Amino acid sequence: MPKSAYAQAGVDIDRKMAGLAAVKSLVRRTFTRGVLSDIGLFGGCFASPGRGTVLVASTDGVGTKLKVAALVGNHRTVGQDLVNHCVNDILVQGARPLFFLDYIGSAVFSPEVFREVVWGLCKACRENGCALLGGETAELPGLYPPGEYDLVGTIVGAVPRRGIIDGRAIRPGDAIIGLASSGLHTNGYSLARRVLFEQAGLSCRDPLPGARRTVGQALLAVHRSYLRPVARVLAAVPVRGMAHITGGGFVDNIPRVLPADCLAVIDRRAWRVPPLFRFIAERGGVDREEMYRVFNMGIGYVLIVRRRDAPAALNRLRGAAVGAAVIGRIERGRRGVALVN
Repeated sequence: MPKSAYAQAGVDIDRKMAGLAAVKSLVRRTFTRGVLSDIGLFGGCFASPGRGTVLVASTDGVGTKLKVAALVGNHRTVGQDLVNHCVNDILVQGARPLFFLDYIGSAVFSPEVFREVVWGLCKACRENGCALLGGETAELPGLYPPGEYDLVGTIVGAVPRRGIIDGRAIRPGDAIIGLASSGLHTNGYSLARRVLFEQAGLSCRDPLPGARRTVGQALLAVHRSYLRPVARVLAAVPVRGMAHITGGGFVDNIPRVLPADCLAVIDRRAWRVPPLFRFIAERGGVDREEMYRVFNMGIGYVLIVRRRDAPAALNRLRGAAVGAAVIGRIERGRRGVALVN
């Protein structure tokens, strides 16, 4: 079986998913009485003793978007990417962020880069109402290439036990609402860099075909936080399920919140795919199915509500100044995603 374009670029999604499945039983052995969720959700739920509150935690990294930051010479956006990504992950369970911890590892510590990264972390923490408690800065020559660094973080949030959103209420007939992304967010950069820089021969300073910004500006667009717009919807209508469209795109993320007998049907005509994704698909020769498994394709977050509640939810989202549209529906069928049209 031929390798996918993403695998040829160095990232094999199937291998990653198989690896995760292989360690699930090991991880479950560490579970204590406070654990309320299984492996594979966007955020892990843990009961706060005696208070009726559930702690929700998630860990993630920025990935090879850091290479683009180094090329452009702008390290302020990646800290924002990291915090916002983690905020969105625990938001899927209905949690609000409490505090954040970061890890920065490099071959040689650079005070200038460190200040810019932390500036971005602090900006996003303030905007999301969470505290940056601290973290770890490691200098590990021989492990990281000279001039490069890694950035990961952990977020902890909280939600009332009765307020957890886990997808169990999703039913056939429900509407799927998509919220616009700000760009690639923090996924698919190994493939994007391969197409843009190696195959198309572009630089970060070149204009992006079909767009009004440079390649570097498009690639470094900050990962959007959906906390505020989603909070507006939660205050107005009952939300049955949510998904953060990150690594794995539509195909691997939406099923994580679906009941076993529910199929998410996504209408690809419901929104206009941004120029960056179209260019990657055309110039890189990446087939449509893989594009929707690697990238967010312009939809960074998904809400699932009763069909009759969709107009009210969209009205609240318009007030939050984020693009949104009904992009599909829930049908009876085997858990998964069907991309139509």
